[in-house]
Amino acid sequence: DQGVVHLRPDETVVGAFRDKIAMHAQAQERYASIRSKPAVTTDGQRINMVMNAGLMADLPSLDSSGAEGVGLFRTELQFLVRNQMPKRSELVALYKRVLDAAHGKPVIFRTLDIGSDKVLPYMKPTDEPNPALGWRAIRVGLDKPGIMRMQLQALLRSAEGRPLSIMFPFVAQFEEYRAAKAEVDKTIERERILGHVLPAELEIGAMLETPSLAYAPQKFFDEVAFISIGGNDLKQFFFAADRENERVRRRYDTLNVSFLSFIERIVERCAISGTPLSFCGEDAGRPVEAVCLAAMGIRTLSMRPASIGPVKSLLLRVDLGELRKIISDARHRGDQAVRPAVMKYLREL
Repeated sequence: DQGVVHLRPDETVVGAFRDKIAMHAQAQERYASIRSKPAVTTDGQRINMVMNAGLMADLPSLDSSGAEGVGLFRTELQFLVRNQMPKRSELVALYKRVLDAAHGKPVIFRTLDIGSDKVLPYMKPTDEPNPALGWRAIRVGLDKPGIMRMQLQALLRSAEGRPLSIMFPFVAQFEEYRAAKAEVDKTIERERILGHVLPAELEIGAMLETPSLAYAPQKFFDEVAFISIGGNDLKQFFFAADRENERVRRRYDTLNVSFLSFIERIVERCAISGTPLSFCGEDAGRPVEAVCLAAMGIRTLSMRPASIGPVKSLLLRVDLGELRKIISDARHRGDQAVRPAVMKYLREL
């Protein structure tokens, strides 16, 4: 939860974490009664609750958490834990096991997202002054198409005729999405020639993690199958505040009026083209932030499995129409953030 590692902890620390784990388990029991309930707010708005994953060990949480699918499966972890590039056959087997374990629930695979704070041990390191803004994610894939094609082949073969959803990370402009989509089309054609079974349906989406993509031509929103807002990166670029830098990372608030207005703009652009939109990141799993994102028009939230119960519990008790009015009133008053007004409303529920 805190991003802190304790090496050789003494008994006091061990005891504290044992208590934390026990409390966490008890807290999850409180949400067992709503596990199978849909997240419908008091004003009748249905919010789709999906989970993030990156390892096979995460998949059992699909049932225990009540998640309706996997909104983000991070594929880079299988590349990061090795000292050499994984084989295509190994990736096919892994992705197939993921789809099998989902038992028909939707899974969105994010293609390799390396660079910045995730560096492959077997790739030559690049000396960059600001890695978060550097050679990473889709930029690596487009510059090294062999890696991208290998992964796309593995994903297509793992589907074995089932529906498949693929999402490209860190897309900053329309042309990057088009270039990546062209690689998918070429890979599909090669697979067809080789006689491999193709997915019954194939959806290609993009992560919106840079403000620039929110202002892409409308044709981008028309062509992309779905969009997932990558909240962690989007916030740091929106506020120009490095989320790895403790001196500045707490200077901005998700419930800042400017940021919520920006989210609202993205929702409006997706609504014009009917493009499915989700929000993925730490804020999707924080109940107060999650209900405010829903009030701005986000209808799918993707989070770690343990957060689904607390977020759903609050969604079941709020009126998004009332919450949206509170946010609008705060905006008109000139408040910097809507958090105080929202917290006052939530305490009175």
